[in-house]
Amino acid sequence: MSDVERVNPAGLSPPAGFSHAVVATGSRLVFLAGQTALDADGKVVGDTLVEQFERALGNLLAALHAAGGTPADLARVTVYATDVADYRAQAPQLGRVWRRLAGRDYPAMAVVGIVRLWDEEALVELDGFAVLP
Repeated sequence: MSDVERVNPAGLSPPAGFSHAVVATGSRLVFLAGQTALDADGKVVGDTLVEQFERALGNLLAALHAAGGTPADLARVTVYATDVADYRAQAPQLGRVWRRLAGRDYPAMAVVGIVRLWDEEALVELDGFAVLP
């Protein structure tokens, strides 16, 4: 059986939209490749960060689902953003997208600012791993 425990120590700043640590035990690890806002034809869709984040997260969750997992199984997600200032400005909307698609069981997360992604039109990419029973 998979067990995922979120740990948020009182001595650290309160987490918003992530967990400080995730202790996961299970028998299967699922490593999720970076997902951008690509559609089934390999074209980036969405003109805004929020639109692209929603598609990228949906793609990540689709890969996880195909491997037999659920959003609650996510132990770690890394977000790569081409504009961290815009990401911070859009954080409330991005949080709403996350909660609608993945719920409130937040994995350990990091946001990393980058110069560009593989597809020049891509504004954001998400990767991560999950622990399944």
